[in-house]
Amino acid sequence: MSTATFPVSGFPLIEVKRAGGRAAYKKCKPGRAGVWGCPNRKATQADVTPRMRSAPIHARDLTPGQTRVSIAIIAVLFFIFGFVSWVNAILIPYFKIGCELTYFEAYLVTFAFYISYLLFSMPAAHMLKRTGFKRGMMIGFWVMAVGAFLFIPAALTRTYGLFLGGLFTLGAGLAILQTAANPYITILGSKETAARRICVMGICNKGAGILAPIVFAAVVFKVTDTDLFASLATMPTAEKAAALDELIRRVVVPYAWIGAALLALGFLVRLSPLPEIDTEHETTEVAEANADKTGILQFPHLILGALGIFLHVGTQTVAVDTIIGYADTMGIPLAAAKILPGCVLGGMIIGYLLGLTLIPRYVSQVTALRLCTVLGVVATLGVLFAPGKLMLFGLNADISLWCITLLGLSNSLTWAGIWPLALDGLGRFTKTGASLMIMGLCGNALIPLGYGWLADHYSARGGYWILLPCYLYLTYYAISGHKKREW
Repeated sequence: MSTATFPVSGFPLIEVKRAGGRAAYKKCKPGRAGVWGCPNRKATQADVTPRMRSAPIHARDLTPGQTRVSIAIIAVLFFIFGFVSWVNAILIPYFKIGCELTYFEAYLVTFAFYISYLLFSMPAAHMLKRTGFKRGMMIGFWVMAVGAFLFIPAALTRTYGLFLGGLFTLGAGLAILQTAANPYITILGSKETAARRICVMGICNKGAGILAPIVFAAVVFKVTDTDLFASLATMPTAEKAAALDELIRRVVVPYAWIGAALLALGFLVRLSPLPEIDTEHETTEVAEANADKTGILQFPHLILGALGIFLHVGTQTVAVDTIIGYADTMGIPLAAAKILPGCVLGGMIIGYLLGLTLIPRYVSQVTALRLCTVLGVVATLGVLFAPGKLMLFGLNADISLWCITLLGLSNSLTWAGIWPLALDGLGRFTKTGASLMIMGLCGNALIPLGYGWLADHYSARGGYWILLPCYLYLTYYAISGHKKREW
């Protein structure tokens, strides 16, 4: 008799004896003997070596059913990422009024939230090596819950510093979740279809981004708030303080529920059927290529990809967060311009749907990335130089404004294209490499500041010059930068 190991996805791996060259066996639960090929003979405990369900397995060993369930769970996570991240767009004006802030102070919302990605992504990678993906995600949800609960004392005392602390903590928890979820979905299937899976995640993320401000406004704001905001400047000091206290305390109940939900989600993801994917063991080909590698800095395509993510997310935020202000310079009122960020995000969702339809059957994910980055260059040139006006969605605006909405389409498949290219061949360095990529999300905090500086010193339209070198670099990475394997 010889010994063989039969991998049965979703069940313990069992070593059984071969009888007459034919293996017939039943799956066993740990600690219990099963019946195997020889008639009328029971296996002893020594005959059965179970492997626990929680042990890491390679993504290629998952059944189609396990893969679908895993993608569905990660999609829910990306919806949560999007909801928590994009609600910042409405928190900025809310805090500006409720905490009596300047514009600079109000934009610390974005800075506090995204700078945590720079600080916590690398520690998150080291933690995930010890905890695994599922326990790491659980911890990430619990850290986010702490950040949500910090909104309660911040609102009760109307202390902006505590709000920023809550946002920073929320960002830290998201850094852990993003460091786990992004490489997970990238390796959860073939490399050629990774962009399609990331498109699904993008639809969930941006769909939540469209819903988040609407839901927040419906829960927190009242019909009479327009009159309240108009009368604040003339209110007596004590009456004004009382009105602002009441306004800012409206977030207490919503964020208490959010904190409780995040705690529950931490438990649920830990108990979910999400399999633990093994990224520490490499194929023979990858192991040979990485034999002399001691750290992630020895992977040029990863470093260049992380810089690409930094520039990509910055351009994305500039397009969404500045378009209302740019519309204001054309005399378009806020009530009419409020649809414009949704137009940018809608363009991204259209791009994701095209990616799902075309990749990889008709277009490779690398080609899709190249098309998107080139479109970004063309759209940016349109923002800077296109003359004339165009009527769309009931708005008669400069063509340059509609070129900004086109940036949504150009940004749609950039994230999905960069991730699999940057993580390709990392093997045991995958978690650390993913953390470096997540650190690039601090571009959300820094590049918009560059736009603001240019807009202050030149013009709102001139500020978009910051996008051109970003898209030119992304085009370089899509064409040749991702192929670089040596410095």
